[in-house]
Amino acid sequence: MTLQGHDDTVKSVRFSADGRKIVSASSDHTIRIWDVKSGKQLQTFTGHTGRVSAAKFSPDEHNIVSCSCDGTIRLWDIHTGNEVMKLKHDSNKIWDVNFSPDGKYIVSGLQNSTIRLWDVHSGIEIKRLLGHSRDVSSAQFSSDGNMIVSSSSDKTINLWNVESGERLKQFEGHSERVMHAKFSPDGKFIISCSLDNTIRIWDIEIGKQLKILEGHLSSVNDVTYFPDSNTIVSCSRDRTIRLWDVNAGKEIQKLKGHSGSVKCIDMKEVDMEFVFFISAIVENNFELKIKKYKLTFII
Repeated sequence: MTLQGHDDTVKSVRFSADGRKIVSASSDHTIRIWDVKSGKQLQTFTGHTGRVSAAKFSPDEHNIVSCSCDGTIRLWDIHTGNEVMKLKHDSNKIWDVNFSPDGKYIVSGLQNSTIRLWDVHSGIEIKRLLGHSRDVSSAQFSSDGNMIVSSSSDKTINLWNVESGERLKQFEGHSERVMHAKFSPDGKFIISCSLDNTIRIWDIEIGKQLKILEGHLSSVNDVTYFPDSNTIVSCSRDRTIRLWDVNAGKEIQKLKGHSGSVKCIDMKEVDMEFVFFISAIVENNFELKIKKYKLTFII
């Protein structure tokens, strides 16, 4: 299924928790919500004056948070479609934004190498995390909300204590910009992807790299875990989506069919039988694609 509506590159895609909706962010300055079953566009949110880098659902799915190269984070009411809050980041471009698991806080990653924490209720910045030396490309809370993992153009991944703002660990190994770093669902590991064409798995407790997953022929743009923490899906400039066995450290399937660089990806299991992938490509930049696969494909 192809979802059409954006007028420029799609920068990020995310499923809602129930898998019924998708939120997309685009260089056309808009955020859009889509119905998964029908593929129809449900809502468009306008207000940003620069390309929108990321958009995510709140944990209760009442709101969407977005960040942009216009230097703002915006909070939107899904039911009314209205902008309810605007958080200004000086003139710095913002590359990523995420809610805390309880929905009370927002973390953002900036062009100026800082990570900032915000109180959702008041809109006040409550903390700055300093430690990266270049753009922060991603920032995400752990499932318990106690830690943040960030990735950067400085080729490193940092682990932070939310309460103290202290950097707990720094992971080094990538030779190019780290596009994304994310916690595993069980909270024991971090997965990262990079312009160096690799995916890497890191052990949080010992602070070391466990595996390098190689196979993509160009930069790896996005990566995410399956809920069981045993499988990973990645997308790349090489026009493929690949699935990996975490324990074996091996590629188990390559999904072709995209006509250009696959910019972003998310996945959602349905009834433990099927898996949906939502992805967006750069060259054919007005399209989102939903693909459905039987889980027996990837076991």
